[in-house]
Amino acid sequence: MRNALLGIDGGGTRTRAIIVAGDRVLAHGECGSIKRLRVGAEAAEENLRALLKDLYARAGVTTVGAASVGVASASMPGTAEWVTAVFQDFGIERAEVVGDEVIALDAAFRGGPGILQIAGTGSNTIGRAPDGSRENAGGWSSRLGDEGSGYWIGLHGLRRALHAYDRDEPTQILKRVGEIWGAPSLDDLVNLGDNTPGPDFAALAPVMNELAEAGDPVALGVLRQAAADLVDYVLLVRAKLRRKHAIADEVPVAWTGGVIEKMTLVREAFFAGLGAAAPRMPVGREPVAPLEGALWRASRLAESASEIHR
Repeated sequence: MRNALLGIDGGGTRTRAIIVAGDRVLAHGECGSIKRLRVGAEAAEENLRALLKDLYARAGVTTVGAASVGVASASMPGTAEWVTAVFQDFGIERAEVVGDEVIALDAAFRGGPGILQIAGTGSNTIGRAPDGSRENAGGWSSRLGDEGSGYWIGLHGLRRALHAYDRDEPTQILKRVGEIWGAPSLDDLVNLGDNTPGPDFAALAPVMNELAEAGDPVALGVLRQAAADLVDYVLLVRAKLRRKHAIADEVPVAWTGGVIEKMTLVREAFFAGLGAAAPRMPVGREPVAPLEGALWRASRLAESASEIHR
């Protein structure tokens, strides 16, 4: 179907997709991650192929006119190539592979200026000037950065809990993580945490949030630090836009990801921190939906193809 559009949001934990034709939603779908660094090349491709097969069947289509996929680590060598090869097998006429931050940015600002804070499994901050130039901060992977992300919260919650244990300070984190991991002793927990490949630290983020809401001092400190880091990155990108692009007016801020959306303590501290540092800066109160940005970009691809054929 030439007028069908496909949008895919390939996050670090799960992948969401949608096929539309005009104003009609033909099918929604979801699968595991298509991020190779997280699940491996074979599993990533299996997930994408299964997702597209299911979507096509439920949408009743055999081809798609244009598709945009935002995937974490899109700039890694080979990522665009393997996704494009899969798309060709599914009869997708025009396609692009961009970072998941790009589709989220366009979901918020439709090509216009603004700053987007992503805080899900990973984190990244991206800003766009009125001339289309972009500035980034953070997003340097789970091992080297991603401050304020779900992975960071899980990992650093456990690290700080071990430091608290050394100082005989109270926290329930080690007990809860030991139960989740099936680690009866502290040595077992440390050995599991130090495995290669390591455990899914992002899966511990909801536990840290639950304990923080219950008043656990270590978990509270981790969530407060996460919010402070997210605020700092937004302000850093704001400063880059002002310095490098001579932007005097405030640009709006949007956000997406489960850390801000689902963790009330982080969300409130994020809003409060930005409000204190830049009172005139517009900050969205609801999360953006990256799939909307993917569809917007796919529609532009389709329009450009129509103009070429005129």
